[in-house]
Amino acid sequence: MSWEWFGDQDYWASRLVFQRMLAAIYLVAFVVALNQFRALLGERGLLPIPRFVREVGFRRSPSLFHLHYSDRFFFAIALSGALVSAALVAGLADGLPVWAHMLFWTVPWVFYLSIVNVGQLWYSFGWESLLLEAGFLAIFLGPAHVEPPVLVLWLLLWLLFRVEFGAGLIKLRGDRCWRDLTCLYYHHETQPMPGPLSWYFHHLPRPLHTVEAGANHVAQLVVPFVLFAPQPAATVAAGIVIATQGWLVLSGNFSWLNVITITLAVSTVDGHLFPMSPPTPEESPLWYRAVVLALTAGVVVLSYWPIRNLLGHGQIMNYSFNRLHLVNAYGAFGTISRDRHEVIIEGTDDQVVSADTTWREYELKGKPGDPRRRPHQIAPYHLRLDWQLWFVSLSSRYGSRWLPELATRLLAGDELIVKLFRRNPFPDSPPTFVRARLFHYRYTTPRERRETGAWWVREPVGLVIRTCTLAADGKAVAAGSPD
Repeated sequence: MSWEWFGDQDYWASRLVFQRMLAAIYLVAFVVALNQFRALLGERGLLPIPRFVREVGFRRSPSLFHLHYSDRFFFAIALSGALVSAALVAGLADGLPVWAHMLFWTVPWVFYLSIVNVGQLWYSFGWESLLLEAGFLAIFLGPAHVEPPVLVLWLLLWLLFRVEFGAGLIKLRGDRCWRDLTCLYYHHETQPMPGPLSWYFHHLPRPLHTVEAGANHVAQLVVPFVLFAPQPAATVAAGIVIATQGWLVLSGNFSWLNVITITLAVSTVDGHLFPMSPPTPEESPLWYRAVVLALTAGVVVLSYWPIRNLLGHGQIMNYSFNRLHLVNAYGAFGTISRDRHEVIIEGTDDQVVSADTTWREYELKGKPGDPRRRPHQIAPYHLRLDWQLWFVSLSSRYGSRWLPELATRLLAGDELIVKLFRRNPFPDSPPTFVRARLFHYRYTTPRERRETGAWWVREPVGLVIRTCTLAADGKAVAAGSPD
């Protein structure tokens, strides 16, 4: 049997760039975990991992932390994942034997899978599964001295197709504004975490927003099929994906969702377009070829569920059909909010709450707070508390498991929790009372912006957490005071 078909040296440079970019995303993901896990998931976190692993078995959430958990162990896992990822970015694994190269890439996948599977709602985002699925396929791409295996390149293409086409279908089947091309009238203002340019995107002429929405349908419903065409058509299609995802990077903050989609598209680009010359390839081991064949067969079998989901009437998005997060369903923004609401957490050190009480805000790092503060560029970094508070602004039930504990920790002046915020209004001693109010936000008009210097106009519309204080047992309780 001839194995000439197995590798394609034309994608040698594409593979190399893909591997570097994916490793960089892994690095960001592990740095995020290092910076935030103690407050969110640690032994004293809002949703502690030790409690989770007692209630949920290994089969339901495969993770190294079922074997042992301590904050030190989590830190060691996340730090090791970051160091290995940095080594992969630097290309230190490129010259290794095939088996060692595969082992090198397996380490960050196993470590990040272990984090995601105990991460609970803090890790419930589609880009976590996307990173794990792409990371798993990367294990089998091989080092620089062997040809990129064609089958794995096709599996990456199949993943990119599901990401783009799934997102296109969920829009077409979802909110009516996607069908009448008006969703972009609202999206730049109501998206979870606006970026520094989002205000300007929102104020583009409405005909351009219509073009944006129409172009999105073309990019996600038509272009994905062209990705399977011969070159150079496939490279042109990949270029369109990269351009549209780059537009999303400029217009908002979506963690590493857009960056990893761009990374997947890079694997489809003709390698001759990169200024790198491939070496003379070595013959790949027979066992490696057998493993790639087995991988392909496994993905084909697992593809039944996402294909059924794409073709079915009740399409779901960002769903994993197995605990290893392989061959998942993807999609985003099937529904667009028309109005923006923000949860604003406030505290006071007054001993009694009255109508004259002065409340001070806990400023979040990414989401809007002070109307005069310009939104920051956060992505590809992921601010997990900020994102979850966006869901709470849609419905308070999203915070039912952790918001009361958050209030308790703020009243206690917990340093781990306070570090999740951009500004602590009580640096010397914790507040005596806290509350969370819901505000309606809208962008200022260009005229309002010139006159006031503000990016937002806001007004209070309700309460998320009523005024509370610490009880004798150290838990937050309603204060029975006017809000």
